[in-house]
Amino acid sequence: MNKSLITAAAIFTLAATGASAGDLKPKTGHTIHLGNVHGAAYYTVEDQGLRLVATVADGEAGNPVRFVSTLSDGQTMVIEIPQASSQRSQELTFRRVGDHVVVESSSDLRAALTD
Repeated sequence: MNKSLITAAAIFTLAATGASAGDLKPKTGHTIHLGNVHGAAYYTVEDQGLRLVATVADGEAGNPVRFVSTLSDGQTMVIEIPQASSQRSQELTFRRVGDHVVVESSSDLRAALTD
């Protein structure tokens, strides 16, 4: 458990330089806020592709959950948080475009569909 807390703290520290929706830079954190679920994501450049790591937890007391995916060009990873049956799920999409990762929230996707 202590190792998880230390890892989560390191990622949150990395996320202090996070950006809003848009391009994510290598080894630079992106803060995640999806309802009560908060966390951070970053990626590194590996031989096999761009290794994306996202760690989230439900509030401060929730256990952290980590998602790891190595993305090739055009691939995506989605974090989706279900809501009450009367509400839409909240989503955050990480999309590899060439040599970088683009971050899109579900509200960004709705806006893109209406333009």
